[in-house]
Amino acid sequence: MKRVCRNVTDIATMTRPFVFAWHFLTAIPISRSHHEPTASELAASMAWYSTVGLMIGGLLALADNGLRWFLTAEVVNVLLIVLLVVLTRGLHQDGLADTLDGLAGGRTAADRLPIMRDPRVGAIGATGLFLSLLLRYAGLLALPPSLRLPVLVCMPALGRWAMVTVAWSSPYARSEGGLAAPFLAHLSLHHVLVSSLVLALALAAGLGPLAALATMGAGLALVVLVRSGCREWFGGVTGDMLGATNELIEILFLLLVPALVIGR
Repeated sequence: MKRVCRNVTDIATMTRPFVFAWHFLTAIPISRSHHEPTASELAASMAWYSTVGLMIGGLLALADNGLRWFLTAEVVNVLLIVLLVVLTRGLHQDGLADTLDGLAGGRTAADRLPIMRDPRVGAIGATGLFLSLLLRYAGLLALPPSLRLPVLVCMPALGRWAMVTVAWSSPYARSEGGLAAPFLAHLSLHHVLVSSLVLALALAAGLGPLAALATMGAGLALVVLVRSGCREWFGGVTGDMLGATNELIEILFLLLVPALVIGR
Protein backbone atom coordinates (compact mmCIF):
# COMPACT_ATOMS: atom_id res chain seq x y z
CA MET A 1 0.00 0.00 0.00
CA LYS A 2 2.84 2.36 0.86
CA ARG A 3 4.45 1.58 -2.49
CA VAL A 4 1.21 2.35 -4.32
CA CYS A 5 0.86 5.63 -2.47
CA ARG A 6 4.48 6.47 -3.24
CA ASN A 7 3.96 5.71 -6.94
CA VAL A 8 0.86 7.90 -7.05
CA THR A 9 2.79 10.70 -5.37
CA ASP A 10 5.67 10.31 -7.83
CA ILE A 11 3.30 10.46 -10.80
CA ALA A 12 1.61 13.58 -9.40
CA THR A 13 5.00 15.19 -8.88
CA MET A 14 6.04 14.40 -12.45
CA THR A 15 2.83 15.72 -13.98
CA ARG A 16 2.81 19.02 -12.09
CA PRO A 17 5.27 20.74 -14.48
CA PHE A 18 3.15 19.69 -17.47
CA VAL A 19 -0.01 21.06 -15.84
CA PHE A 20 1.73 24.34 -15.06
CA ALA A 21 2.97 24.58 -18.66
CA TRP A 22 -0.53 23.90 -19.97
CA HIS A 23 -2.18 26.42 -17.65
CA PHE A 24 0.38 29.12 -18.43
CA LEU A 25 0.28 28.66 -22.20
CA THR A 26 -3.44 28.06 -22.69
CA ALA A 27 -6.77 29.30 -21.39
CA ILE A 28 -8.11 25.76 -20.85
CA PRO A 29 -7.97 24.57 -17.21
CA ILE A 30 -7.27 20.86 -16.73
CA SER A 31 -6.71 20.69 -12.96
CA ARG A 32 -7.84 22.64 -9.92
CA SER A 33 -5.53 20.87 -7.49
CA HIS A 34 -2.23 22.01 -9.02
CA HIS A 35 -1.37 25.46 -7.71
CA GLU A 36 1.40 27.51 -6.10
CA PRO A 37 4.28 26.13 -8.17
CA THR A 38 7.84 26.50 -6.97
CA ALA A 39 10.45 28.29 -9.08
CA SER A 40 12.04 24.94 -9.98
CA GLU A 41 8.66 23.57 -11.08
CA LEU A 42 8.09 26.61 -13.28
CA ALA A 43 11.48 26.07 -14.88
CA ALA A 44 10.75 22.35 -15.33
CA SER A 45 7.43 23.24 -16.97
CA MET A 46 9.36 24.81 -19.85
CA ALA A 47 10.59 21.36 -20.85
CA TRP A 48 6.93 20.68 -21.73
CA TYR A 49 6.46 23.81 -23.85
CA SER A 50 7.03 22.04 -27.18
CA THR A 51 4.63 19.28 -26.14
CA VAL A 52 1.94 21.77 -25.20
CA GLY A 53 2.62 23.56 -28.49
CA LEU A 54 2.01 20.34 -30.39
CA MET A 55 -1.28 19.88 -28.55
CA ILE A 56 -2.33 23.42 -29.43
CA GLY A 57 -1.31 22.71 -33.03
CA GLY A 58 -3.41 19.55 -32.98
CA LEU A 59 -6.45 21.59 -31.95
CA LEU A 60 -5.77 24.01 -34.81
CA ALA A 61 -5.47 21.12 -37.27
CA LEU A 62 -8.74 19.57 -36.06
CA ALA A 63 -10.53 22.91 -36.38
CA ASP A 64 -9.06 23.44 -39.84
CA ASN A 65 -10.18 20.01 -41.01
CA GLY A 66 -13.72 20.59 -39.79
CA LEU A 67 -14.17 24.19 -40.91
CA ARG A 68 -12.95 23.58 -44.46
CA TRP A 69 -16.01 21.42 -45.13
CA PHE A 70 -18.36 24.41 -45.24
CA LEU A 71 -16.30 27.62 -45.21
CA THR A 72 -13.97 29.27 -47.70
CA ALA A 73 -10.20 29.16 -47.19
CA GLU A 74 -10.07 32.87 -46.35
CA VAL A 75 -12.66 32.59 -43.60
CA VAL A 76 -11.07 29.43 -42.20
CA ASN A 77 -7.68 31.11 -41.91
CA VAL A 78 -9.15 34.06 -40.04
CA LEU A 79 -10.99 31.72 -37.67
CA LEU A 80 -7.82 29.73 -37.04
CA ILE A 81 -6.03 32.92 -36.00
CA VAL A 82 -8.95 33.83 -33.73
CA LEU A 83 -8.88 30.35 -32.21
CA LEU A 84 -5.15 30.57 -31.57
CA VAL A 85 -5.51 33.94 -29.86
CA VAL A 86 -8.41 32.70 -27.73
CA LEU A 87 -6.61 29.48 -26.77
CA THR A 88 -3.56 31.44 -25.58
CA ARG A 89 -5.44 34.46 -24.12
CA GLY A 90 -3.57 36.73 -26.52
CA LEU A 91 -0.54 36.39 -24.24
CA HIS A 92 2.07 36.42 -27.00
CA GLN A 93 0.36 39.14 -29.03
CA ASP A 94 0.39 41.34 -25.93
CA GLY A 95 4.10 40.65 -25.50
CA LEU A 96 4.80 41.61 -29.11
CA ALA A 97 2.92 44.90 -28.84
CA ASP A 98 4.61 45.82 -25.53
CA THR A 99 8.07 44.96 -26.86
CA LEU A 100 7.59 47.08 -29.98
CA ASP A 101 6.32 50.00 -27.90
CA GLY A 102 9.36 49.72 -25.67
CA LEU A 103 11.74 49.65 -28.61
CA ALA A 104 10.08 52.63 -30.25
CA GLY A 105 9.58 54.74 -27.14
CA GLY A 106 12.89 54.56 -25.29
CA ARG A 107 16.55 55.20 -26.04
CA THR A 108 17.97 53.06 -23.25
CA ALA A 109 16.95 49.89 -21.43
CA ALA A 110 15.99 51.97 -18.39
CA ASP A 111 13.58 53.94 -20.60
CA ARG A 112 12.18 50.97 -22.50
CA LEU A 113 11.28 48.66 -19.62
CA PRO A 114 8.78 51.04 -17.93
CA ILE A 115 7.10 51.69 -21.29
CA MET A 116 6.57 47.96 -21.73
CA ARG A 117 4.71 47.78 -18.41
CA ASP A 118 2.26 50.50 -19.46
CA PRO A 119 -1.10 48.72 -20.04
CA ARG A 120 -1.88 51.09 -22.90
CA VAL A 121 -0.84 50.08 -26.41
CA GLY A 122 1.00 52.70 -28.43
CA ALA A 123 0.83 53.39 -32.15
CA ILE A 124 3.91 51.31 -32.98
CA GLY A 125 2.72 48.37 -30.89
CA ALA A 126 -0.75 48.45 -32.45
CA THR A 127 0.69 48.72 -35.95
CA GLY A 128 3.14 45.89 -35.36
CA LEU A 129 0.39 43.69 -33.93
CA PHE A 130 -1.86 44.37 -36.93
CA LEU A 131 0.95 43.61 -39.37
CA SER A 132 1.83 40.40 -37.52
CA LEU A 133 -1.76 39.16 -37.80
CA LEU A 134 -1.81 40.14 -41.47
CA LEU A 135 1.42 38.26 -42.16
CA ARG A 136 0.14 35.23 -40.26
CA TYR A 137 -3.01 35.26 -42.39
CA ALA A 138 -0.99 35.58 -45.61
CA GLY A 139 1.27 32.72 -44.54
CA LEU A 140 -1.69 30.44 -43.81
CA LEU A 141 -3.35 31.35 -47.10
CA ALA A 142 -0.18 30.60 -49.10
CA LEU A 143 0.51 27.21 -47.49
CA PRO A 144 0.56 24.35 -50.00
CA PRO A 145 -2.15 21.76 -49.20
CA SER A 146 0.46 19.04 -48.60
CA LEU A 147 2.12 21.13 -45.88
CA ARG A 148 -0.97 22.44 -44.14
CA LEU A 149 -1.42 19.68 -41.56
CA PRO A 150 2.21 19.36 -40.38
CA VAL A 151 2.73 23.12 -40.34
CA LEU A 152 -0.40 23.77 -38.28
CA VAL A 153 0.66 21.10 -35.79
CA CYS A 154 4.33 22.12 -35.55
CA MET A 155 4.01 25.91 -35.71
CA PRO A 156 2.95 26.47 -32.06
CA ALA A 157 5.58 23.98 -30.88
CA LEU A 158 8.33 25.84 -32.74
CA GLY A 159 7.32 29.18 -31.24
CA ARG A 160 7.25 27.82 -27.71
CA TRP A 161 10.56 26.03 -28.18
CA ALA A 162 12.06 29.35 -29.22
CA MET A 163 10.80 30.91 -25.98
CA VAL A 164 12.56 28.21 -23.96
CA THR A 165 15.78 28.52 -25.94
CA VAL A 166 15.91 32.31 -25.66
CA ALA A 167 15.19 32.11 -21.93
CA TRP A 168 18.00 29.65 -21.21
CA SER A 169 20.99 31.30 -19.49
CA SER A 170 19.54 34.76 -20.21
CA PRO A 171 19.46 37.32 -17.40
CA TYR A 172 16.13 38.75 -16.34
CA ALA A 173 15.98 42.37 -17.44
CA ARG A 174 14.21 43.84 -14.40
CA SER A 175 16.06 43.95 -11.10
CA GLU A 176 12.77 43.99 -9.18
CA GLY A 177 11.63 40.73 -10.78
CA GLY A 178 8.52 39.93 -12.78
CA LEU A 179 6.37 37.20 -14.29
CA ALA A 180 9.16 35.46 -16.19
CA ALA A 181 11.82 35.71 -13.47
CA PRO A 182 10.94 32.41 -11.69
CA PHE A 183 10.98 30.58 -15.04
CA LEU A 184 14.50 31.80 -15.83
CA ALA A 185 15.92 31.26 -12.36
CA HIS A 186 16.19 27.46 -12.55
CA LEU A 187 15.94 26.79 -16.29
CA SER A 188 18.62 24.26 -17.24
CA LEU A 189 20.14 22.83 -20.39
CA HIS A 190 18.27 19.60 -19.65
CA HIS A 191 14.92 21.39 -19.98
CA VAL A 192 16.01 22.96 -23.25
CA LEU A 193 17.19 19.64 -24.68
CA VAL A 194 13.93 17.88 -23.81
CA SER A 195 11.92 20.62 -25.50
CA SER A 196 14.27 20.53 -28.51
CA LEU A 197 14.02 16.76 -28.87
CA VAL A 198 10.22 16.81 -28.88
CA LEU A 199 10.20 19.54 -31.53
CA ALA A 200 12.84 17.83 -33.70
CA LEU A 201 10.92 14.55 -33.71
CA ALA A 202 7.67 16.32 -34.61
CA LEU A 203 9.31 18.28 -37.44
CA ALA A 204 11.01 15.17 -38.81
CA ALA A 205 7.75 13.23 -38.76
CA GLY A 206 5.75 16.03 -40.37
CA LEU A 207 8.19 17.65 -42.80
CA GLY A 208 10.96 15.11 -43.25
CA PRO A 209 14.49 14.94 -41.77
CA LEU A 210 16.12 17.48 -44.08
CA ALA A 211 13.38 20.07 -43.64
CA ALA A 212 13.43 19.45 -39.89
CA LEU A 213 17.18 20.04 -39.80
CA ALA A 214 16.85 23.21 -41.86
CA THR A 215 14.02 24.50 -39.66
CA MET A 216 15.93 23.81 -36.44
CA GLY A 217 19.06 25.42 -37.87
CA ALA A 218 17.20 28.53 -38.98
CA GLY A 219 15.40 28.63 -35.64
CA LEU A 220 18.68 28.48 -33.71
CA ALA A 221 20.13 31.29 -35.81
CA LEU A 222 17.09 33.46 -35.08
CA VAL A 223 17.24 32.59 -31.39
CA VAL A 224 20.86 33.79 -31.24
CA LEU A 225 19.85 37.08 -32.88
CA VAL A 226 16.90 37.54 -30.54
CA ARG A 227 18.99 36.80 -27.44
CA SER A 228 21.60 39.32 -28.60
CA GLY A 229 18.94 41.95 -29.26
CA CYS A 230 17.30 41.41 -25.87
CA ARG A 231 20.63 41.91 -24.08
CA GLU A 232 21.63 44.94 -26.11
CA TRP A 233 18.29 46.77 -26.13
CA PHE A 234 16.80 45.72 -22.79
CA GLY A 235 19.65 44.32 -20.71
CA GLY A 236 18.08 40.89 -20.59
CA VAL A 237 14.81 39.04 -21.12
CA THR A 238 11.25 39.61 -19.87
CA GLY A 239 8.01 37.72 -20.39
CA ASP A 240 6.95 40.23 -23.04
CA MET A 241 10.09 39.52 -25.06
CA LEU A 242 9.49 35.79 -24.87
CA GLY A 243 5.96 36.34 -26.19
CA ALA A 244 7.33 38.51 -28.99
CA THR A 245 9.84 35.77 -29.80
CA ASN A 246 7.01 33.26 -30.15
CA GLU A 247 5.18 35.51 -32.60
CA LEU A 248 8.30 36.25 -34.66
CA ILE A 249 9.33 32.60 -34.99
CA GLU A 250 5.84 31.31 -35.78
CA ILE A 251 5.26 33.90 -38.50
CA LEU A 252 8.66 33.40 -40.11
CA PHE A 253 8.08 29.64 -40.07
CA LEU A 254 4.77 30.09 -41.87
CA LEU A 255 6.31 32.35 -44.49
CA LEU A 256 9.52 30.38 -45.10
CA VAL A 257 8.55 26.73 -44.65
CA PRO A 258 7.52 26.21 -48.30
CA ALA A 259 11.09 27.15 -49.31
CA LEU A 260 12.59 24.87 -46.64
CA VAL A 261 10.63 21.84 -47.76
CA ILE A 262 12.27 21.30 -51.13
CA GLY A 263 10.89 18.62 -53.35
CA ARG A 264 8.00 17.68 -51.11
